[in-house]
Amino acid sequence: MKEFRLFDISDFVMDEDFIRWVSKREKSDNDFWKNWLRQHPDKHMVVAEARRILESIGTEQASVSDHELQSEVDRLLHTIQEQKELPSITPHRTSINKWWYAVAATVMLALAATAVFVLHNGRNAAKKYSYDLIAPSKGLIENVNTSEKTVTVKLPDGSTVNIAPHSRIGYTNNFDNGETRDIYLSGEAFFNVTKNPARPFRVFANEIVTKVLGTSFRVRSFEKDTVIQVTVRTGKVSVYSQTAAGTDIKEIAQPYHLGGIILTPNQEVVYQKEKEKFQKVLLDNPLRIRPEPPEQTMLYEDAPIEKVFREVADNYGISIVYDNDILKKCTVTADLRKEPFYNQLVLVCKAIGASYEIIDGQVVIQSNGCE
Repeated sequence: MKEFRLFDISDFVMDEDFIRWVSKREKSDNDFWKNWLRQHPDKHMVVAEARRILESIGTEQASVSDHELQSEVDRLLHTIQEQKELPSITPHRTSINKWWYAVAATVMLALAATAVFVLHNGRNAAKKYSYDLIAPSKGLIENVNTSEKTVTVKLPDGSTVNIAPHSRIGYTNNFDNGETRDIYLSGEAFFNVTKNPARPFRVFANEIVTKVLGTSFRVRSFEKDTVIQVTVRTGKVSVYSQTAAGTDIKEIAQPYHLGGIILTPNQEVVYQKEKEKFQKVLLDNPLRIRPEPPEQTMLYEDAPIEKVFREVADNYGISIVYDNDILKKCTVTADLRKEPFYNQLVLVCKAIGASYEIIDGQVVIQSNGCE
């Protein structure tokens, strides 16, 4: 099944299922995308922009001739070939309509640009950071889970690791005595790290490194997967790339510095191996990080919006961004005690005539204010 959650605008524009939905608007497709967007509200803007691009191509097709499209494609390809001495690329003419020809031209140009990039950066190709290559040179103490159940391992520093089936971790003999506490992972594991600011805890999982001072988080990095995922349960973690093209030198040189991409509770970063690209998102079902509140909390009657948003944010550790000057007159009457996170957002926004989007792992409220 396609992982649409990881798609950017260009991915949607070139996906045949998405194109069919935009062009034909069949009921089954409408139902699917309506439900999918309800589950992934942070993708509304990306999907809307992709639809706009496709609809624009569709509406303009009558005004662009085959000859004009062919000439423009030939011109651009000729320019690329001259600069980088690429092999000649000749578009194959068929009887397809102008809309599909425009899309085909886009694909062709993307392939040509990719070829230029590869030729230009061939000598700097990303190094392979697989567990199998690293383990022998490090002389690691290994814990391998060959069973079908999660196995819990306690590390020398008191941290615990829940190792998923068919996964393994390794660490060196001086794990508890070095400047940093380094773990090497192949597969999936949940880490509950003993806090020690003087000795950062780092997880090397193929192309990425996750660094913390003390927190709990999950890393999934199987060799066969096209993506690596890091999910934070509590605390704060830093995630950065260690590929040749994307290595963060500052992160490696300063182990006490939490830079890179910062994740907080209920956030997840997805690293696409092929594109060497990070994407930060909120979890589909955020979990509370605070104990269950007293019975009277989360039950509001004409409560100031500032108080409501603050308590929702604190309960889940998720940032909620809004313009306090615009919303200062807004109040909320609602019972949020048994509602999951996204339902709470929907109810609050409905009460004040607002909407929300998920951008870069945080909630952004949009509103014109309350009278």
